Amino acid sequence: MIEIVSHPSDPPPARLTAILGRRAGVSADVEEAVRGILRAVCDGGDGAVVDCTARFDGVTMATEQLRVPVEAIRRAREGMAADLAEAVAAAAANIQSFHERQRQNSWFVEDGDGVILGKRRQPLRRVGICVPGGNAPLLSSLLMTAIPAQVAGVRELCVVSPPGPDGLPHPDILATAGQLGLEEFYAMGGAQAVGAMAYGTESVAPVDKIVGPGGPYTVAAKKQVYGLVGVEMIPGPSEIVVLADAGADPRFVAADLLSQAEHGSGFEASVCVTPSAELAAAVAAEVARQVPRLPLAETIARALQNYGAIVVVPDLAAGVELVNEMAPEHLELLVSDPWATMQRIENAGAIFLGPASAESVGDYFAGTNHVLPTSGAARFASSLGLDDFVKTTTIVAYTPERLAQVGGKIIRMAEAEGLQAHAEAVRVRLLDGGTTDD
Repeated sequence: MIEIVSHPSDPPPARLTAILGRRAGVSADVEEAVRGILRAVCDGGDGAVVDCTARFDGVTMATEQLRVPVEAIRRAREGMAADLAEAVAAAAANIQSFHERQRQNSWFVEDGDGVILGKRRQPLRRVGICVPGGNAPLLSSLLMTAIPAQVAGVRELCVVSPPGPDGLPHPDILATAGQLGLEEFYAMGGAQAVGAMAYGTESVAPVDKIVGPGGPYTVAAKKQVYGLVGVEMIPGPSEIVVLADAGADPRFVAADLLSQAEHGSGFEASVCVTPSAELAAAVAAEVARQVPRLPLAETIARALQNYGAIVVVPDLAAGVELVNEMAPEHLELLVSDPWATMQRIENAGAIFLGPASAESVGDYFAGTNHVLPTSGAARFASSLGLDDFVKTTTIVAYTPERLAQVGGKIIRMAEAEGLQAHAEAVRVRLLDGGTTDD
C-alpha cells in the first residue's frame, strides 16, 4: 500500500523523484474557468456570486441571503456541542497566547544632526478569510486565521464559507465565528468568494488581504487577484515527513502519515525517512493495518499510491539532508535526540519533536499556526503569523544640516542613474546658501 525505496540510488527511485518534483499546481482548465468567474463577479457583483453558487455548490439563493444574519451565528453558537465548544475555546486561548508573543513595536532611531529614521508598524484595515466547508468544515482554519488578525489589531474581518442546502455555512464554522466575536460572515465560497472580497460587491466591501485555504478554484482565484489585494501564500496540498530512527514506534509513524493523506486532493505527500530497514517494514505493515479502519480509506490509499513512500537512507545524517531537500510543510522528528537533530534542519514549515508531538497537536491545539508553506516553499516562506496582518511604513525625518552635508552625494548618484529631476529635488533645497560635500 505504501512503497519502500532506498536513497541514494542510481538511478533515483521514481517514487522519490515524483515526490521531490511534486507540484499540484492548478490545471489550465481551472485557471481559465476562474478567470471567467472573476470577470463575472467584477462586472455582476452579488448577482454573479449567486449564479456561481447555484452552478458550483448546487445551492439556490437570493442575493439578500449572502450575508449571514447575526442571529444565525448566535443560534449556531448556542447549538454547538458542549464538548466541542469547550475544545474550540481552549484551542483559541492557546492560539491567542502564542501569537501575542509575536508582537513587535514601531521603532525610531536618532541618527545624529537631529535626523530621525524608523519603521512604523500598523495593522491592515480589512482582511477577508476563506474557510472551506462541505465534507471538511475546517473550523480550525478559522481559528488560525482570524485570531492572529485580531491580535494584530485588524479592524475589520469578513469571513466567507460555502453554503449548505439550507443556504447557511456549516453550523460549527458559524459557531466558531460566534465564539471569536465575528459578525460579518458571507455564505459563499470558491473563486466567486475570492472575487467578491477582492473587487467588492453590493454586499461585500473590498478587502486589503485574503487569507485562508481552499480547493483549486480558491487557490487559482487568490493567485489571480494577487496584486489587487494581498494574499498570505499560494497554498498547495498538505504534506508530512517523519524522520524516524530504529527506536520509533511504527504505529505512531503510520498514523501520522495517514493523517495527511486523508485531506482528499490526491496530491498529499506522506513520507517516512529512516535509516532502519526494520522500522521501514514495520511502518509499511502498520499502514496496511490501519488504512482499512479509517472512514476515508479510499482517499488515503489514493494519496499513498501517488505520493506516499518510506525512504531508507544510510544514516540519520543522510536523512536530514533529504529532509532539507524536500522542505516539508510538516516535519516530525521521532529520533533519540530530536532537539539535536532539529539544529540541523534548515527547511521545514513546522517541526514536531518527540513521540507526544503528533502533527495533529499543531493542527488544532498547541497554539502554533497550521497555515504553513507547502510544495517546498519552506525554503523561503514561513507559517502564518502576526506579520501577515501588519504593514510597516518607513519614516525619514531629515534636517537641513544633514542634507547640506550629504546632498552632493545624493545628487551624484541620481545623475549617475540619469534621473536629473531626482538630483534637482535635492539641489533646489541647497540653493539658499547651504553647502554640500561635493
